[in-house]
Amino acid sequence: MALPVGTLLCVVLALGLLTVHLWPKPPGSPDYVRITEVGAEPPTGPPGPDASTGSYTEDCGRNQQQHRNTDNVVISPGNVGGAHHVHDYVGNLSTNALSTDQTLAAAGTSCVGGDLSSYYWPVLRRTDRGASPDSQDDEHGNSGEILDPESVSVEFLGNPWSQVVPMPRFLRLLEGDPTAGTDGGAQGHARWGCSGFPDRATTRYPLCPGSSLLTRTLDFPSCWDGRSTDSSDHRTQAVFPGPSGVCPRDTFAIPHLRVTVGYRPPPGRAFALDAFPEQQHDPTTDHGVFIDVMTDSRMASVVACLNQNRNCRESG
Repeated sequence: MALPVGTLLCVVLALGLLTVHLWPKPPGSPDYVRITEVGAEPPTGPPGPDASTGSYTEDCGRNQQQHRNTDNVVISPGNVGGAHHVHDYVGNLSTNALSTDQTLAAAGTSCVGGDLSSYYWPVLRRTDRGASPDSQDDEHGNSGEILDPESVSVEFLGNPWSQVVPMPRFLRLLEGDPTAGTDGGAQGHARWGCSGFPDRATTRYPLCPGSSLLTRTLDFPSCWDGRSTDSSDHRTQAVFPGPSGVCPRDTFAIPHLRVTVGYRPPPGRAFALDAFPEQQHDPTTDHGVFIDVMTDSRMASVVACLNQNRNCRESG
């Protein structure tokens, strides 16, 4: 007996939702790979004679404050819940959809040296455990216990071919592509790995052995157009260098921000990234956002450290 058209449509929609919100990933999902099966990356070449080879590391904590929301003030300013997935934050303690340059500059920070910048990325969840009601995002297909980071490294690096210039205050930087699972991933920069395997990185979820931490490394663009702090696509104002590290013509090398987040991995494949519903928690959608709220004097200190080839560290 044929189903009424209305009933049939409901069944089709329900099946579609089940497909989109499939959670957790089934056993044998190609989204996961043992880190021991990932090939080693080739070594980088020697730096050029004008390279800025220093590093500047900050201690901004591990989000012990539980600063999380479903906002993205860079992509969807003023739109509360506009991210459609939960973000973890370190640095600026006030960042949300309604933040402005003025409110960010007046806020507190989790960084021990006083850096007011905002650093954020999607949470990672343990999919075999339920979450507290305030951390669920079932409307968008994100559920499960949020994994607290075991470690967060915030590091600024130089450029292998040139000196760097200061970032302008309130510069926005976007790393990665939250729609990489459906748009071909041309802007994707996901790098997953395991501690103890520094020369291996993958765009898939890594399965780490023993006491190794599961890591995600967010490398932000570091070639600035010299004019803008943001743009309509949030990418044009700062782009990535070429494979050799040289910045494109008419851009200037700025400090290269690298954020590395480490987790105690759950057993097996019981973890996945928060994402837009249609992305089905694809690991290639990993991304991060940075808003520079450093004072000019602090940024000058970072630049001097990098250009003088020193290794500097701020810690509590």
